[in-house]
Amino acid sequence: MAVPAATISSRTNTRVKQLRAAFQENSRLSQGLVAIEGDHLLEEALRSGIAPRTVFLSQRREVPRLPQSTEIIYLTDDVFASSVETRSPRGIAALIDQPTYRLNAVLDEPSPLLLVAAGLQDPGNLGTLIRSAEAFGAAGVLTTPGTVSPWNQKALRASVGSIFRIPVVPVTKEDLSEIQTRGVRLLAAVGADGNGVIPAQEIDLTRSSAIIIGNEGSGLAPEWLAMAIARITIPCPGPVESLNAAVAGSLLLYEASRQRGETAISDRIPGPLRRRPTGATR
Repeated sequence: MAVPAATISSRTNTRVKQLRAAFQENSRLSQGLVAIEGDHLLEEALRSGIAPRTVFLSQRREVPRLPQSTEIIYLTDDVFASSVETRSPRGIAALIDQPTYRLNAVLDEPSPLLLVAAGLQDPGNLGTLIRSAEAFGAAGVLTTPGTVSPWNQKALRASVGSIFRIPVVPVTKEDLSEIQTRGVRLLAAVGADGNGVIPAQEIDLTRSSAIIIGNEGSGLAPEWLAMAIARITIPCPGPVESLNAAVAGSLLLYEASRQRGETAISDRIPGPLRRRPTGATR
């Protein structure tokens, strides 16, 4: 383990600027690295096989157990607080390489179950859906242009570490057309019953499927609705027009998992952590 240098007390220090830029999603100034904060996210990253490039500690923190290659930097308490996102910082943050995946990585599984986030703007919703996708055995999450970054700090926290394990792949309209030619059905999630809308329980979700969840306010754009081979919904006996995007997506993923049976999930997850599929790079 690297020996930490003297404690940095300047807010204008180059490394402090890099950490701050990573929290602000400034890829150029952060040199493409992603910032994570707190013990839990760091532990999840380590358990997922991600070795942090650098760990930043406030003065009151002891050095945790880290890979030999990890750089350790101490910051004064006020400099640390000025560099991170939370109002009550825990005194530990890290810079990691962002895992990236190719679309083929999520299509190689037999009968893949995918979730498509089409224009989601709320990072908490996206992070929750990433967590649900892992929980219910999805092969990956696809994000269309206009969707909030999965590496947004709120999305990271809402995913509770799932972001480090389940593939999240940015896709275009052309990519979605391509996966259709490979036998993956695009299913549009809509909020209310109507002509041609199928209750989720009545459609076969054991086949290769990509469930499309739309924008929180406006729902699915016409271009995504036009691409879908079917529109599915969650029947609600209560007097509500629609469900929150994260809730709706999670329920649909659960229904797919229920139909596929527990064996499909246990086969895919051999231990406490999911295997990182072929095609993942760091």
